[in-house]
Amino acid sequence: MATRERLLSLGMPAAVLGVAAATRLIALDQPGVLVFDETYYVKDAASLLELGYEGRWPDGSDELFATGTPPTVGESAAFVAHPPLGKWVIALGILALGPADPYGWRLGVAVSGVLLVAALMVLAHLLWRSTTLTPLAGGLLAIDGNAIVMSRVALLDGVLALAVVLAVIAVVLDRRSSRARLDHWLATRRAAGRPTDWGPALVARPWLLAAGALFGLAVSVKWSALYLFAAFAVLTVVADALDRRRAGVALWASGTLLRQAPLSVLVTIPVAAAAHLATWWGWFATTGGYGRSRTIADAERWPGILGAMPDALQNWWAYQQSVYGYHVGESTPHPYEAPAAGWPLLLRPTYMHYVDRGDGTAEALTGIPNPLLWWGSVAAVLVILVGCGMAAWRARRRPVIATAAGAEPHEGASSTGPLPFVGSPWAIAVILTGVAAGYLPWMLYPERTTFFFYTIVVTPFLVLALVSVLGAVLGRPSDTVQRRRLGSALVVATVSMLVVVSAFFLPLWTGTPIPLEFLRLHYWLPSWI
Repeated sequence: MATRERLLSLGMPAAVLGVAAATRLIALDQPGVLVFDETYYVKDAASLLELGYEGRWPDGSDELFATGTPPTVGESAAFVAHPPLGKWVIALGILALGPADPYGWRLGVAVSGVLLVAALMVLAHLLWRSTTLTPLAGGLLAIDGNAIVMSRVALLDGVLALAVVLAVIAVVLDRRSSRARLDHWLATRRAAGRPTDWGPALVARPWLLAAGALFGLAVSVKWSALYLFAAFAVLTVVADALDRRRAGVALWASGTLLRQAPLSVLVTIPVAAAAHLATWWGWFATTGGYGRSRTIADAERWPGILGAMPDALQNWWAYQQSVYGYHVGESTPHPYEAPAAGWPLLLRPTYMHYVDRGDGTAEALTGIPNPLLWWGSVAAVLVILVGCGMAAWRARRRPVIATAAGAEPHEGASSTGPLPFVGSPWAIAVILTGVAAGYLPWMLYPERTTFFFYTIVVTPFLVLALVSVLGAVLGRPSDTVQRRRLGSALVVATVSMLVVVSAFFLPLWTGTPIPLEFLRLHYWLPSWI
């Protein structure tokens, strides 16, 4: 039995990765033209390889890329609105296969998409320790259309999603490590008869250091990662406080805020800033980047002693200010813009590419997710929120009998009681924090031009929410055999239906030519056209 379980624990994730690789890597060179914002990022990546910074391309460059004869980039600098790391990832594929090969344009992002599926399974395993829920989470992401398309076009958001999930993995590992160190510190101090009122000040937290570096890299793909960085930083402080409360530290709140939190800031912020700046090495190492060699007037220098900082650093900061001004003021109309308020309802997915071939068929590439998977995941978040409200209401209605250790369930434990999801409070907090931090900030900019494909950063956490609810449907070990069989049948039927829907939409996620009549069957809402 142990051997069988071991084989399943390895074989199922391997099969999921096989599906992810197939849906992301096969026929990656189609369509053979630059689609949507590839017109910016592929050329920026090629420019980074050539110049070390983003230069200007001559008119008609897109057509020349499509014919396999890309032109030479000009040395004059171009103003770009996003940091360079995502474009360096794209550049790796171009470096491997050349700028004339469409497969090379997208290879770096496609590999990132496969790694995102692997990273989500690692995160799911850390949260649930389940050989069933772990591959289920990866499998749902592997067959989701938004995740597939954002792995098959050379845009930045798929790389951003990978960096964010890796950072969250580090956050989860840090909590496991810091809880163990807290317990060891308290045991040692109590055995020696020493005070423990304030709790420890944990400085050596390598996983928290890694989380800071990874969030810094995520910000180096897109600035929107700052919201997730801030949200998970707050979650870490809250978790530290609750762990001290659980362990019986008298001044658990003030000890966390006054002792641990400042140290956590000192651990994460400098390394995040260093990681972010390191990705700008090409801009700093050359002199031709946008604003790099600008002459700084005395009135423009930083005040006081900061004015002695290198001109390159001050010019870089001025560049960032210009980028910020662009982002908050961007409101150019676009036929596929999608306000964030409509994202949960899937009102306006992004069409990346469409060509009527004139023979009754068309090439269509749209970033629509599996509709049932998307709506089911959004519903799962609502179910979890309602379930958390039910748990809080019950806790206020009757006293809770504490366990002898006074500890919450460990990361792999299921919630007690008839709640409609599985997972420890910490697991649910991680999921909801990812959803909220990836989505709600966009609601602050209703006038800004936004697109549905931004949701790829939220998608992994939405999938985890759905898996948490499906885990409750499967049943718990304490349930009867009949109940678990019914739950298994329901989950198998649900997953089978999701697979069928993904197969139905797959041609629209890969740009495969299909008959126009068949294409129209995919427009479930008028706004999807």
